[in-house]
Amino acid sequence: MAYVPGTALLAALVVGCSASTGTGGSAPDSKPGEATVAAAAPGKYRTLPDPCRAVAPSTLKDLLPGAAELPEDQQKKVYEGTATVTYDTDRRVGCRWKSEAPDSSRTLFIDFERVVSYDPSVSDDDRAREVYAKKENAAGLSSSSAAPSSTKDTEKQAPPSSDSASDSASHALSRPASEDGNADEPTGGSPDENGSEGSDSGTDGSAGSADESLLPRTLDNLGDGAFLDDLPSRAGSTAQNRTVSVVFRTSNVIVTVEYTEQPTVSTVLPDSKELQDMAQSLARQLVDKFSE
Repeated sequence: MAYVPGTALLAALVVGCSASTGTGGSAPDSKPGEATVAAAAPGKYRTLPDPCRAVAPSTLKDLLPGAAELPEDQQKKVYEGTATVTYDTDRRVGCRWKSEAPDSSRTLFIDFERVVSYDPSVSDDDRAREVYAKKENAAGLSSSSAAPSSTKDTEKQAPPSSDSASDSASHALSRPASEDGNADEPTGGSPDENGSEGSDSGTDGSAGSADESLLPRTLDNLGDGAFLDDLPSRAGSTAQNRTVSVVFRTSNVIVTVEYTEQPTVSTVLPDSKELQDMAQSLARQLVDKFSE
């Protein structure tokens, strides 16, 4: 056995310990002076309520005239609604109701979308704000923080995203002919299209509107941002149905309310103010539902 002096043995141990400090479990992961990026805060909502139970029975009776006259078993079926088929009920759910009355049919649809950001540097709320802004722009509207002229220019230069293309196409039906240069679009007050001159209140954006307060617009004091859209059917359809949509955001959830009336007689036009008032009232009830 070779003899190793004590001094040489001690030096070898010191060198070995120094070499291992770079790979030990206690070594820091980041370089000195390198900042650590904190993950963005998650959204307020982690789940979604049952949409078919989100509307009070008394509200459904007001929104679905004609259902109260049905036999009890049929009433129950109408008020239960039909759930939308989705693949992830924690991310998106919806429900639809429909009732028939002698003078018209009414359809109610609500949709809850919980937005999740997969970018750790972007919060769920910020991502939801972006999704909501796309929906608002697709409706031809802009929030108070954006200039209306710049919004219109953007719409003309770039096509809408895939998730809002259908909304943008539908909204084109409610634009006046002077806005997009197409004289064949419905203007709401034309006698040859609607059957009676001036019978519509001009809520589809036609010139000479009787009440500009009924035009599509952003809404105040409804969630963290909201807008209303009002879309008549194309002229020449079998009936002049009208759909009022109210969309609002609350934290990382976006809620859509669609309320449609289709009169039995094609020459009768739905009351836009009534539809708007009822759709807004339901939207405010849903905001309270999420606050519970």
